[in-house]
Amino acid sequence: MDLKEKKVLVFGSGISGIGAADLLERVHAIPVIYDGNEQKSEAEILDKLENPKNTTVILGSLPKEVWGTLDLVVLSPGVPTDLAIVDKFKERHIPIWGEVELAYQMGKGRVFAITGTNGKTTTTALTGKIIEDYYKSNVYVVGNIGTPYTSVALEMNDDTVTIAEISSFQLETIETFAPSVSAILNISEDHLNRHHTMEEYIRVKELITRNQSASDVTVLNYEDEVLRKFGQQVHTKAVFFSSQRKLTEGIYLDGDNIILKDGKEEVLITVTTRLKILGQHNYENIMAAAAIAYYAGVPVESIRKSVESFKAVEHRIEYVTEKHGVVYYNDSKGTNPDAAIKGIQAMNRPTLLIGGGYDKQSDYGDWIRSFDGKVRYLVLIGQTREKIEKEAHRNGFMDTILAKTLKEAVAICAERADPGNAVLLSPACASWGQFDNYEQRGDMFKKYVYDLA
Repeated sequence: MDLKEKKVLVFGSGISGIGAADLLERVHAIPVIYDGNEQKSEAEILDKLENPKNTTVILGSLPKEVWGTLDLVVLSPGVPTDLAIVDKFKERHIPIWGEVELAYQMGKGRVFAITGTNGKTTTTALTGKIIEDYYKSNVYVVGNIGTPYTSVALEMNDDTVTIAEISSFQLETIETFAPSVSAILNISEDHLNRHHTMEEYIRVKELITRNQSASDVTVLNYEDEVLRKFGQQVHTKAVFFSSQRKLTEGIYLDGDNIILKDGKEEVLITVTTRLKILGQHNYENIMAAAAIAYYAGVPVESIRKSVESFKAVEHRIEYVTEKHGVVYYNDSKGTNPDAAIKGIQAMNRPTLLIGGGYDKQSDYGDWIRSFDGKVRYLVLIGQTREKIEKEAHRNGFMDTILAKTLKEAVAICAERADPGNAVLLSPACASWGQFDNYEQRGDMFKKYVYDLA
């Protein structure tokens, strides 16, 4: 769509909304930033834009006279698609895009896209490293990983390679978005406060393949029952990875070896003892990234060199420091129970675990049961602390401690930890309420750890 002089409502004034408005300004559209919070400042929102030449801001309710003037609505990911006002846009047949669709339509080149409940950030970062190491230039790593897709879309050309981390919220609003290689890493319970049912959450995750062609590739986790079934139905070329068994075709873990079979040859990608990241879940992330890169045309030798030099992503089982014989790990990215299970499974010493936060209506039973004798104390904070404590006691884990703040939780762990123990922040919950995001939570955890005597 040619957006020149088109009136576009940008729904949401956060980072995504500002990025979308900046892009719309650069293509000479007429952005209208809308936010239902009338307490916000119009001047402060405009001040965030690079060049707000044509942009206006509407706060509170959306005037009726605006409705008939709109050519397009761009929803920020945080705006639920089932709001009454969004239904009205649909009734009026106003096209509704998200930031990913906007960036994709304005951008060029090949796109590789990664989604899944857990592991997206690590896999995206690693895929980006492999591609950047090989191509050297004209590569963009975008999405939830940090760089907004919209901020670089107009810099792209036909030779550009884009690696995008895509959330379920972003997949709800795609129209033509079509990666040449996509990956769904896993699907477990998450964001049910947004999607309401697992069936809907699964449907939205699988939308990443919606516009791919039969010659495109989808990388899937064979050990995920939902994805194994989806791989038999998807219209693309399905490439499985497995950490549990050998595959006749695909990429799999065989002892310490990561092996790839493409139907013609069998090649060694790497040996796990050469890697700098811990845990089986990270081996799965490596397999997914290697498969994406391989089917994107990167030679195995280059893939091997990149994965063996890759270090852990910040906030994902990130080594912080050691104090008085106690090792501290920051896994603030563990924002749901399944991700937090991966965190505790990666620990190789008795662990004092800090959990709790914003309630996304998750079930914490499997997380508690995954402790498997590793957890000495579970120190709980945030909105969910009583709920998780009750679930822990119901499952026979009684060594729980309630703390009011993360700072207090760190102090409790430092006081009770013995030399040879680990302290792990892996909350199994979102950060909202006490922190702006998981990055801020992880950064504060590291500060409190460094401040310990």
